[in-house]
Amino acid sequence: MEKGLVHIYTGEGKGKTTAAIGLGIRAFGRGKTVYMVQFLKGSETGEMTAIKKLEPGFKLFRFEKERGFVWTLNREEIEELKAEIANAFDFIRDTLKNNRCDVLILDEIIGVLGNGLVEVDEVLDIIKNKPDHVELILTGRNAPEKLIEAADYVSQINCIKHPFQKGLGARKGIEY
Repeated sequence: MEKGLVHIYTGEGKGKTTAAIGLGIRAFGRGKTVYMVQFLKGSETGEMTAIKKLEPGFKLFRFEKERGFVWTLNREEIEELKAEIANAFDFIRDTLKNNRCDVLILDEIIGVLGNGLVEVDEVLDIIKNKPDHVELILTGRNAPEKLIEAADYVSQINCIKHPFQKGLGARKGIEY
């Protein structure tokens, strides 16, 4: 790849992870190695099953154990989650340092920021120190202005209408 750029998929709407995976599949289809690190998603999802079928060219990594939403966690669980996220950041830095992938997706990394589990400067450091050839994709609601400024592509996904508003819960194969 000539020059790897930085993408952000943000907003309140559904489809940020889906868009990132779509870009990853396109890159995989062109012979690129894709790594996806998922944050704040502990349960099994359809994308996990699909991506396993694409290994070794497209790999999904999770460092967190399954638990409830961040706002339901006690102080001890938050500290444990922060340690797991620190391990993920070590993996990301090592992956970039050793050129293990062409495309790196950091799914819900912006949610990690929004929940105060890491500082924006840590994510900016990843952007600043990524190898030139690596395409970097960040997802999550409420991207901070500093990240938006550092990115090359920013897509805002808005929610105009969602079945949840009518009381319909998440559906297997559609929302997870």
